[in-house]
Amino acid sequence: MIALGRFKLHQLSDGVFRLDGGAMFGVVPKILWNRASPADEHNRIALNLGCLLIQTPTGKNVLVDTGLSSKYDRNKKFLDLYSVRRSPTLRDQLKNLGLTPNDIHLVINTHLHFDHAGGDTELIDGKPAPQFPRAKYIVQKEEWEDANSAHERNKASYLPENYAPLEEAKALEFVSGEFEIEPGLKVIRSGGHTRGHQCVLVESEGRTAIFFGDLVPTRAHMPLPYIMGYDLYPVDTLEAKRDLLGRAKEQAWLLLFQHDPEQRAGYLAQADGRMIVVPPEAFTPPRA
Repeated sequence: MIALGRFKLHQLSDGVFRLDGGAMFGVVPKILWNRASPADEHNRIALNLGCLLIQTPTGKNVLVDTGLSSKYDRNKKFLDLYSVRRSPTLRDQLKNLGLTPNDIHLVINTHLHFDHAGGDTELIDGKPAPQFPRAKYIVQKEEWEDANSAHERNKASYLPENYAPLEEAKALEFVSGEFEIEPGLKVIRSGGHTRGHQCVLVESEGRTAIFFGDLVPTRAHMPLPYIMGYDLYPVDTLEAKRDLLGRAKEQAWLLLFQHDPEQRAGYLAQADGRMIVVPPEAFTPPRA
């Protein structure tokens, strides 16, 4: 648990999976990215199915992204393609915190790709239905539009069973651009990865944390040109990274990396003339 002012942040996970390393780093040569993210024999790198539980000062449990859920546990082709290992699951980790899906008040989806919104729904009586039945699901309006008009370039990532039942259950809340959920908690539409991709910002008592989603999926993606081949709008990714990482450096934000398999939180620091990410416990805040 990370205490950030009056908020409590819990970095949870629905397991690990693998994606093609070349696709994860776009135009960056393998000889560079493979040092930080070693590929397996199929050129895939390990990634966390990261989620974030935010417990707010007003008593709300807010879940950011939801992993895969058990809907694909018997789909051998899917499990083999992405080398999925769901242990422990998101539900397991919520249970360890004394929570059930009924205790989640809000779900924020950074976007609706299967590894981020797969757990929005679960099989109930053999049919996909909202996994968090009392929650409102917050999605950027542009993201919803694009998920429901997917084309050949992105349709493998948008699986309707993950989000269509939310509309049927009237569980969706659409937002556009920057939106304050409650004082100190807001979403920022970054674009880049998808047109409606959003990051989550938590601010309290002079401290700030940002959950990047797929804008900066791992520590290895910190350099500005390290942009995924999956990104539909890579120049928008570049400019959003330039802006948010610049602010993070200047204001000493806590960085939360969704897909990093080893270190999922840290601060920017200077070392040997370059920027690195140091663990929270090793970071000394600059003097005011």
